[in-house]
Amino acid sequence: MTRRAACVVQAMREAPVGVFDSGVGGLSVLKEIQALLPSESLLYVADCGHIPYGEKSPEFIRQRCAVMADFFQRQGAKALVLACNTATVAAVADLRQRYPQWPLVGMEPAVKPAAAATRSGTVGVLATTGTLQSAKFAALLDRFASDIRVITQPCPGLVELIETGDLHSDALRALLRGYVEPLLAAGCDTIILGCTHYPFLKPLLAQMLPPSITLIDTGAAVARQLQRLLAEQNLLAAGPPRETQFWTSASPEHLGNILPVLWNKSGVVRSFDL
Repeated sequence: MTRRAACVVQAMREAPVGVFDSGVGGLSVLKEIQALLPSESLLYVADCGHIPYGEKSPEFIRQRCAVMADFFQRQGAKALVLACNTATVAAVADLRQRYPQWPLVGMEPAVKPAAAATRSGTVGVLATTGTLQSAKFAALLDRFASDIRVITQPCPGLVELIETGDLHSDALRALLRGYVEPLLAAGCDTIILGCTHYPFLKPLLAQMLPPSITLIDTGAAVARQLQRLLAEQNLLAAGPPRETQFWTSASPEHLGNILPVLWNKSGVVRSFDL
């Protein structure tokens, strides 16, 4: 390999990874990626100006995902993570067709590990309406949950509260309890957190659930899949990473204010006005 070619390969390895969500929920996935791949430079877009995706049409979500994917392409991202279950359901197939050489990682509710974990044979799913009504989710149930009972619970309102940085209020607690109690009454011993916002509620859920209940989300699995795809293409960064960059389609000041709560540190946030 010539010196110039070696420099090109090195630049590709050190290129950033793009991550996006309809809002701040994807920060839970970003944390998992940074924990597993600390040498990677990360870019994050929170499409907060159009939240919640769970109540939007698939066509609208596909259009937003195309806008953000194009943005990350222009930023030189070497891989893309759709840190949103609803966006994955609506758009990941289209994006893979549009960018066949680009490593893409999507999210889906963790039906397979939940089916393996349950002892009672009954699994609960907390998710957005859009995820639960999708054909992709129905296919997951057909494939991995044929031998168990799955109780689904749409959770309108949770995402909006978490978007404000609210993880502890009485209003949030009451709303969450109303969604969890039917799952417990149905005998669920395993609950899937089917939205990237919901892992931020684990401390609150731990207070209201019996210790025998297992909570499952897919953030760590997404980070491992990203690691596999980057390794396959010899794109793992050596580091050191650059500072994580943030954009939002809503108020940069608002996201900047809640980053210390959800990301555990502050960061510079720019406006995403596409």
